[in-house]
Formats: sequence, C-alpha cells, structure tokens
Amino acid sequence: MTGPGPFAEVLGLARLRGASLAEVDAAAALQHRVDRKYLLPVLSARCLVAALAPTHHVLDLGGRRTTGYRSTYFDTAGLGAWHAHVQGRRRRWKVRTRLYVEDALCRVEVKTKDGRGATVKHARTLAAWEYGLIGAGAAAFVDDVLGGAGVPVRAGLLAPAGEIRYVRAALADLAAGSRVTVDGRLTCHRGRATAALDQGFVLVETKGGPRPGTADRLLMDLGVRPLPLSKYVVGQVLLVPGLPGNDVLRLVRHCFHAPVRTGPAARAPGPAGPAR
Repeated sequence: MTGPGPFAEVLGLARLRGASLAEVDAAAALQHRVDRKYLLPVLSARCLVAALAPTHHVLDLGGRRTTGYRSTYFDTAGLGAWHAHVQGRRRRWKVRTRLYVEDALCRVEVKTKDGRGATVKHARTLAAWEYGLIGAGAAAFVDDVLGGAGVPVRAGLLAPAGEIRYVRAALADLAAGSRVTVDGRLTCHRGRATAALDQGFVLVETKGGPRPGTADRLLMDLGVRPLPLSKYVVGQVLLVPGLPGNDVLRLVRHCFHAPVRTGPAARAPGPAGPAR
C-alpha cells in the first residue's frame, strides 16, 4: 500500500522539471499514436520517474503536478464497444466524456483505430455541466468521427455504461515528442457497484511512435511488460455479471479489489449510468 500521501509525493514528482500545458501540448499532444500500458507497483513507478528525470518534464499547473480525472464511457445496449475491443476487431472504438476535476474542464472524446492499428483520438470541448451527457452538439461530433472511421454506430444508440476515476501525473519528453502518464487511486463505477485498483499499484501508459521509447525500455529493464488493458474493459468485466472476461481477470486479479455493491446488482449487458 502507498498510504494516504498526495500522489505527487508518492511518485517523487518533485525531482522532475515542470512544464506548462502549452509546452506539453506543443511537444507531445499525439492524436495519432501507439499506446502501451503497464501495471506495476508504486515503488517501481518511483524508480521509473527517477530514471526519466533527465529527459522528461512533468505537467505543472500552477504548482499542481497531478490532476483528478473522471471519464464516463458510452456504449450500445449490447455493449458493442466492449465486445469490439475484447474481440480485437479492426474497427474498434470508444466514446467518452472526460472531466478534469480541479480545472472543471470537460471534453467529449472518440477513439478509433487506423489501418495500422494505431490509436486515433478526436476531442471536442464541452461545458463542465455536460459531463456524462451526449447533447446535440456532442452527438453530431461523435457521428462525424465514427462515420469517418467506418464504424456503423451512431450517438443516438449510446448511453452511459460506466465511469472510471483516477489521479494522473503526465510526463513528457519535450524534445522527442512522447508522453508517459501514471494513473493511481483508480476506481471503476457502474450503477451502485465499485471496483478499485489496489493503492500499491499504478497504471502507466506510454504514448509515442511505433517503436518502444525511453520509458518502454526502462520498464523492460524493471521486468515489466506491456499488457493489452483498457480501463473501460476491465471495469465492465469486474462489475457486469456474466461478461466473458476470464483473460482480463487473469491479468488484473492480483491488483484489483473485488467489487463492492451498495445496492441492486448491475445487470448485463444493458448500460447503467455513472456513479455520482
């Protein structure tokens, strides 16, 4: 366990140079990228942060080096996005609204895959009160992106299917144009059910080109290998009874707490609104 200390202190972020949002966006806002994900103990994450200090900056927002995230994912009644991801379909996709908690900023985001398997992300800014909703403007945006990617799904078929909450630190190599995010205090919510990543673990994502970058090589040196993980997929497997997710459970069973239910159990496969 990491204890109750601030996440920035737990990771040792003070040793990194700070960078503004504009600097990070200018150097490393990759909308067309390859993502690699790793689950690792916090102590290993501290080692990673220390090793990246010579080449990476940490996003610093007026002295704050972490940000709280809330992401509501939208899916069809049959969980079409979930099944497309688990089955590795070429035209898999995700739709979510994301809230940056301390800054009260909100976006609607649509992720698709290109012909080479790279992630392509499109985003549009929303008002904070639109978090967890797909209004008329957001629906038109979603339809345009999914239609352009050849995904036969429209916003009118989507409803909230679950929420993921976590605290994130964002690191960037301003010269190389690559990013590393470290997510902790992660919880998954669906209706009245909750599952949580043990606080002794973090989820690290590297975001860069097709070849492994500096952070990927350092993680390999630490004995950590990338995993085919999705926060949304994991949350649904943990919280929706009856979903075929044994492969996912084998990957995460050692570091996620069993779900806690505070009311009627969630039912598969229909959607449920995010916890508030």
